[in-house]
Amino acid sequence: MIQNEPEINVAVLQNYSEALITLNRSFALPDGRALDGRLSVDMENGLLRLQDAAGKEIIRQREVRLAATPGASFTLSNVKIGIDFHWERIQEQSFRGDVRLAAASASSFHLMNIIPLEDYLESVISSEMSAEAPLEFLKAQAITARSWLVSMLAKKKTARSLTQIKTENEINVWQDVNDHEGFDVCADDHCQRYQGITRIISENVREAINQTRGTFLVYDGKICDARYYKCCGGQTDIFTSAWEEKNYDYLSNVSDDIDYRAPVRSESDAKRWLTGRPRAYCNTQDTVLLKTILPAFDQETSDFYRWQVVYERRELEDILRKKSGIDFGNLLNIEALERGPSGRISRLEIEGSKRTVMVGKELEIRRWLSNSHLLSSAFVIHAERDVAGQIRRFVFNGGGWGHGVGLCQIGAAVMASKGFKAEEILSHYFTGANLKKLYD
Repeated sequence: MIQNEPEINVAVLQNYSEALITLNRSFALPDGRALDGRLSVDMENGLLRLQDAAGKEIIRQREVRLAATPGASFTLSNVKIGIDFHWERIQEQSFRGDVRLAAASASSFHLMNIIPLEDYLESVISSEMSAEAPLEFLKAQAITARSWLVSMLAKKKTARSLTQIKTENEINVWQDVNDHEGFDVCADDHCQRYQGITRIISENVREAINQTRGTFLVYDGKICDARYYKCCGGQTDIFTSAWEEKNYDYLSNVSDDIDYRAPVRSESDAKRWLTGRPRAYCNTQDTVLLKTILPAFDQETSDFYRWQVVYERRELEDILRKKSGIDFGNLLNIEALERGPSGRISRLEIEGSKRTVMVGKELEIRRWLSNSHLLSSAFVIHAERDVAGQIRRFVFNGGGWGHGVGLCQIGAAVMASKGFKAEEILSHYFTGANLKKLYD
């Protein structure tokens, strides 16, 4: 396990062909030259080209690092966040720390922010949830995010695990950050939201970071791969529902309630669970509370605990053709083959007049069945038929928001609002894990 605070290499822009950077105060090139003001970056003949506001070339090479002087920051325009999700949008964002530019191909580059872990976490906590959320929740979120990141960095040093299985009739795909090369993490939902100092960083956030500095979730002598998401829908899920075929004891199924509730084990369980509205910490419609815990763009998603999506048959056929690349013909049936304990589907069979394909895991299912992504793969499907018995439309009744493994952010925030301490929140969601301070 680590003993010192690491530096994190965060890709804010990936595979861009050009970008504008505004240096607020002075940055230093490796040769000692000072830079500030507006710069442009593009690619020419496989090399990065950095130019000043007047169009004068400053440097041309495959990689360059701009070192921040004390108090300096940089600003980027046209940063895309929530990529491919329903909250996708463009923002202007500002960051502390160094800038690293590196060619990714002959015509594109990555722009990275190099920053100490604890400074990075200030932004992550303020980007993932509202900086005005209860302190005990922010402390729990900080420990969870810190643990996941350092566990992931250790995992990246090991052999890359298989992330897909594809045959003629089965497509089983999952994503993990070992996909990334040349940097530690991306700045979007694929890894952790990181929107720099653009987000409001409150005293609550700084206090949460300071009080938990260097503190990690630990199980059996290792830092926990501590996952999190927005809303479990009443039950958390297990690792194998979303990723490779392995499970962790500390990522067990738990009820998002003070009382135990039996996990989903059958299709009749799933229907009863997902068409009902059982009590749970994350089952809240308190708009005042939600405004204090969710960022503004997440507040646009109001029906997250239980939700419904309705597609005309032809509409869903078009979506599937576009998102999967497969022409199923006329849809005949959609059936869950395997579910996790929260009701999330990890294997789904789609039967059409031309093809029948099994798709997994949860994120790929969500991607195939929506122009963006379904909120979760915890859903039951009802096919409505016309008088001739032909399917007219599909109704999806679902629950939760995200993969459902580990910390339920809305549930944890509600727990904090009810007086639970960070340690109690974390012990609820991460079974048997302990807290350990690894550096000051």
